[in-house]
Amino acid sequence: MSDPQLAEWILEQTSDALIYADTEGNIRRWNAASTELFGFSPDEALGQSLDIIIPRHLRDAHWRGFDAAVQSGQLKLSGKPTLTRSLHKSGGKRYVEMTFALVKNALGEVQGSVSMARDVTERVEAEKAARKANA
Repeated sequence: MSDPQLAEWILEQTSDALIYADTEGNIRRWNAASTELFGFSPDEALGQSLDIIIPRHLRDAHWRGFDAAVQSGQLKLSGKPTLTRSLHKSGGKRYVEMTFALVKNALGEVQGSVSMARDVTERVEAEKAARKANA
């Protein structure tokens, strides 16, 4: 059974932020959890560059990796979670754990990238505090 509405409900209601960007790095899908995590409404995020959630000092590295993945059809991390920083609409920074996947059409051509993200700021700050206390 193929129900496009069910797929839409799943994407929208998943508890992790789901962001789909086209091959140019423009946001094309932004679920409710993305709004919660990053502060931007779908109207504010859709059509914008991923730069709205990437801290300035991380952008060059991000775009090198993004472009390489789109060109090669391969991910450096092979879908493994990675810890990084992100920007919130308020200007604040958060620690997020993200996974990435390339989205390919039936011919295997890269159409874009999808990422899932969750806020791990509290955990990372607690780990930092514990390390500092033990130092």
